[in-house]
Amino acid sequence: MQRRILIVVFPGFQLLDMAGPADVFGTASLLLGEAGYRVELVAPGEGGAVTAANGVTVTAAPLGEVTGAIDTLLVAGGLAVPGHLGDRELIDGIVRLAASARRVASVCNGAFLLAEAGLLERRRATTHWLVAGELKSRYAGVEVDADPLYIEDGHVWTSAGVLSGVDLALALVARDHGHGVAGSVARGLVVYLHRPGGQSQFSMPMRAMTPRREPLRELQAYIDANPGADLSVPALAARAGMSERHFSRVFTEQTGLSPGRYVELSRADTARRLLEVTSLPLDAVARESGLGTPETLYRVFRRHWRVSPGDHRRRFQTKER
Repeated sequence: MQRRILIVVFPGFQLLDMAGPADVFGTASLLLGEAGYRVELVAPGEGGAVTAANGVTVTAAPLGEVTGAIDTLLVAGGLAVPGHLGDRELIDGIVRLAASARRVASVCNGAFLLAEAGLLERRRATTHWLVAGELKSRYAGVEVDADPLYIEDGHVWTSAGVLSGVDLALALVARDHGHGVAGSVARGLVVYLHRPGGQSQFSMPMRAMTPRREPLRELQAYIDANPGADLSVPALAARAGMSERHFSRVFTEQTGLSPGRYVELSRADTARRLLEVTSLPLDAVARESGLGTPETLYRVFRRHWRVSPGDHRRRFQTKER
């Protein structure tokens, strides 16, 4: 029997929040046949045409008229979400449908709609990093973690910004039918193989701001391009032509990260790429990324991605050398 997926949309929703997961479930259904998924769109009001933020119009059934069992209720996000938090028909409809759904999920700031419906109370959740602080301040009962791509807490799943909805949907497919099916879907859609939910929303260097001063921008690029070099504070300060104290202060002010923290993140990202595109043994990955030893490599991966280097390679390797 096909699993019934209801995706909640509304005027001004983010099209990718709906289309990405819908294509994941649709592709899975091509592989699974009758054991796959049936995707339905629902919206408040009388249904019919619903226009996304980018102007594309989809057709949805009236949310208030939905009956029957639901496997997964998925709520889209979008820039229009703040204007819909007071829409009682939408919020009450989500509450009603969630009560008959096996699991509930949101993409991006669709988490606000779940929170408004009381479905995230005393749960850990994520959303787009830009609005995570607002989610936390508006809904004190929600434990907000802005870093992961998606979070599962009981039967409620939340995901980060926009295309992380694809990662969320792949995780749901993997939970239902195994990682082999999810991997086949990912390859068919030419996206990353099922990324673990604990993986960060950002590549490591993206966590830092771009310095205003050209010498520091050049130094930032040097760090990223030379992970195996001497990147200690004395060496970097000398390269920047500053005293160590002044360099540390200015670098931190302009990037939001201390020099040591930025170097570790940059080296971690280099190690991640080496694991994904090479067959180098772990000691070589540690050496080329500047992390030094396999033990340090392991600690860094557990700290930043909550997986071991070997597990990351098994999931994401697209061998180039």
